[in-house]
Amino acid sequence: MNVRFLVFILLAALISLSATPGNYSYTFAVLKYNGGGDWYSNPTSLPNLVKYCNKSLGMNIDPNVASIEVSSPELYNYPFVHMTGHGNVVFNQQEAENLRNYLLGGGFLHISDNYGMDKFVRPQMKKVFPELDFIELPYTHAIYHQTYDFDKGLPKIHEHDSKAPQGFGIIHEGRLICFYDVECDLGDGWEDAEVHNDSEEARNKALQMGANIIQFITMEVKE
Repeated sequence: MNVRFLVFILLAALISLSATPGNYSYTFAVLKYNGGGDWYSNPTSLPNLVKYCNKSLGMNIDPNVASIEVSSPELYNYPFVHMTGHGNVVFNQQEAENLRNYLLGGGFLHISDNYGMDKFVRPQMKKVFPELDFIELPYTHAIYHQTYDFDKGLPKIHEHDSKAPQGFGIIHEGRLICFYDVECDLGDGWEDAEVHNDSEEARNKALQMGANIIQFITMEVKE
């Protein structure tokens, strides 16, 4: 697929926010990867974030979230892909190349470490971008200051190792193409309330930060 044509498809999907109800502007997906890690954890997370964005930000995202394999050519149909889990992640050469082309072509990847994923996902993302590193985003970064302001960066949703939450990014030619939350568990905070028994305050902060991520990628396109 021609990269410029791919960019056109993705940008059109993001910009088209005026569609009528039932005729959704775009669809999001959960990334299905190999290696034995539980890519399928937090099944209510992304659907709940979609509902929140539709209600609170007036977006028109399809509530039916897809699951997409890293190697699939259908990856390019989804402008936003969410990746999570607790364990092992493995990308083969074809998968790494496909994910790289998707991200360089205008796609966006959000990775949420559900605890235990960090040591696996970092070397795999290095296969995708050997020349780029995750960098910690400053609290002043625009992703923390959309409709909702997070002056101290990511909210802490779950305690694991008593470490501060961190937000990392992969930036290519000035564009943030991947956002990675660590020691935060945004995805857990998006889940149905009874799953983790998080407080309403914690869940609301998680959903607000998630909405900021979605709003940020649409803002980048409009600029």
